Amino acid sequence: MGKRSGGNGAGQRHGRGRRDRQGTIEAPQAFAAAATGGPKGSPWIVIIAIFVLWEIVVRAFDIEQFVLPAPTAIFASGWEWRAEMLDNAWQTFMTTVVGFSFAVIFGLIGGVVFGSSTLVYDGFYPALVGFNSIPKVAVIPILVIWFGIGTVPAIVTAFLISFFPILVNVAAGIATVEPELKDVLRALGARRWQIVQKVGLPRSMPYFFASLKVAISFAFVGSIVAETVAANKGIGNLMLVASSRFEVPLAFAGLLVTSIMGIGMYLVAEFIERRTTRWATRGVDVAGAPRA
Repeated sequence: MGKRSGGNGAGQRHGRGRRDRQGTIEAPQAFAAAATGGPKGSPWIVIIAIFVLWEIVVRAFDIEQFVLPAPTAIFASGWEWRAEMLDNAWQTFMTTVVGFSFAVIFGLIGGVVFGSSTLVYDGFYPALVGFNSIPKVAVIPILVIWFGIGTVPAIVTAFLISFFPILVNVAAGIATVEPELKDVLRALGARRWQIVQKVGLPRSMPYFFASLKVAISFAFVGSIVAETVAANKGIGNLMLVASSRFEVPLAFAGLLVTSIMGIGMYLVAEFIERRTTRWATRGVDVAGAPRA
């Protein structure tokens, strides 16, 4: 009995020591997370630090406004021209959303067709790669000839520049379904479309949402570029007019508003991804580390 109780006491002391060491290790991590607001607060800290460092560099080196304006000057210019900024931002946002929506629809459909048919993939993929290699800026004058100056060239440019990543990722997700799994499903009587519907599409969803996060940035780039060339309204046109009048802070304010819209669309895509493909990341926590 004495030996047994002694062993239990040693085990309890060992357990307490292990818990104490774990507490010693985890305490600084918990304190750091609480001090920085955790993973959700760290992006705000980084953004604020960038603007503060930017302001300090501009003031320390006495950089002229027409070369690199300070963040305070950018915010002041954006507030001064807030009515025009909001009007043009809404125009850019709408053209981007419309073009991006068409890219999502056709990219998803095309990805399903390309990923489920080797013949279609081998036949059309080289042509799509060649078309995607063409700078979209070179296509805008042709779009102006076809549709005139206005909203349509910006929508088409946003579509063209964001369509390809979605198609490629969805096709890759469907085409990489294991051949053994396909053989098993065929042996059970499943047809090709049933395999694509039940296995291929769910498998491609993480690829699909990853491509959305990239394509939304491309869509804004397409809209802004088209508006600088073939539009009389939008953030791109506003930046072009501001640059021609050497109002560089206003041009930077347009860039800032565009980045805010892009982040907003990115967060929407991420929210939908978490609600629809949680099964794909169920073993990973918020910080990206495996769960115990």
